[in-house]
This record gives sequence, structure tokens and C-alpha cells, in this order.
Amino acid sequence: MTRETLFALALGYLLGSIPFGLLLTRVAGKGDIRTIGSGNIGATNVLRTGSKWLAALTLVLDCLKATAAILIAQRLFGDQTAPSAATGAIVGHLYPVWLGFRGGKGVATFLGVLIPLLPVAAGIYAVIWIILLLTLRFSSVAGMIAALSAPIVAFERQSSLLPLLLGFALLVLWKHRENIRRLAKGTEPRIGSKTSPTA
Repeated sequence: MTRETLFALALGYLLGSIPFGLLLTRVAGKGDIRTIGSGNIGATNVLRTGSKWLAALTLVLDCLKATAAILIAQRLFGDQTAPSAATGAIVGHLYPVWLGFRGGKGVATFLGVLIPLLPVAAGIYAVIWIILLLTLRFSSVAGMIAALSAPIVAFERQSSLLPLLLGFALLVLWKHRENIRRLAKGTEPRIGSKTSPTA
């Protein structure tokens, strides 16, 4: 691993680990997002504070922090460091050291990775995510299926990215393991449904 690759990985991790959901809700006077709903720091749980604009802003920033990490790494260290920056951003979001390695679930951040690496996959990812959110209203299902679309598109369009994107998709599924259990039990809440503080 070269010095440039390590720098790109570190840069990606630092940007990816910024907990925008936690920061925005605190600044807005909504308290600690980790004590609300599922306790997750992502946009879906921010929505449970009752603020749609905070949730939307969290989603956008969680997405763009990964895009920024890749573009900055490419500019500073060369195009070959993009996969390392992407890896750092995903891992940083999922396992931020500042929060005891308990981060988000990576759906928005994965989209942010795809925007510079494989734009066609980003477009398909976004369309699948939005359509499933609007129809099924299960954030977890929409996110997981969207994530699985990325390695499929890579297989068809840019096979060199397949191992990387498959790894990211599996990480997203792993972070959704509790959601998968609730889906199997029929207890997974839909977007807009009332949930208890410890749901």
C-alpha cells in the first residue's frame, strides 16, 4: 500500500465519520438522535424527530461527504486512490471512532461513493431507492435493494469495481441485520408510522 493510498484512506475515513445526523439534530435543539427511535444517526431516524428538512439535509450531507472524499483524494493523490478514499468514507460512516464505532447504515454514503466512481450505477441506485421508499415505505428494504443494485451494474458496466462495490453492499446488509430480523417477524416500522423511543 503506497503512501498516497494511505492518505486517501485516512481522508475518506475522516470525512466519512462526520456524524451529520447527530450534529444537525443537536444544533436544531432536537437532542441526541441516538436516544430517539432506532438510535441510528442516519436520515431515516432523523425523520423521527419530526423534521423533514433535517432528515433531507442529513441524507444529502451523508451522501456528499463520500463524493467529496473521493474527488479530493483524486485531486491530491491521483485517480488511483479513489477506491481507497471510497473505502475510508464507507467505513468511517459505519464505524466512526468518535461515536464508539457505532455509526449509520451506509445507504446514503454508498450513493455518494457511486456518484464519482460509476455515475450510471448512482442513477439506478437513486431511482430504485426512491421508488421503493414511495411504494413500500420500508426504508430498510429500499436501502438494501438499492445497495445490491450497485455490484450488479458494476458487473455489467465496469467489472473492475465489482469486488469493491460488492463489499460495500454486503456491509450495508450487515448493518441492516436487525432490520432483516424485524422484517422476518413483521415488526419493521414503515416510514411515517409511530414508533416507540426504543423501537
